[in-house]
Amino acid sequence: MAHPKRKISKTRRDKRRTHYKASVPQIATCPTTGEPHLYHRAHWFEGKLYYRGQVLIDNSVEEENVA
Repeated sequence: MAHPKRKISKTRRDKRRTHYKASVPQIATCPTTGEPHLYHRAHWFEGKLYYRGQVLIDNSVEEENVA
């Protein structure tokens, strides 16, 4: 198992970690509803699931059970 010969200083450790940054999320606006949402993600608006301006799932209309 690897074992360091000398202690790594806090400065050297922090220099290595400078590239680990939190990125700002990309926010898009739906062309149909005008709702802000994350890019490449579907979003719910008034009981409907939208993706790229089109309705994928519509929960606002109740389905009829046919037996």
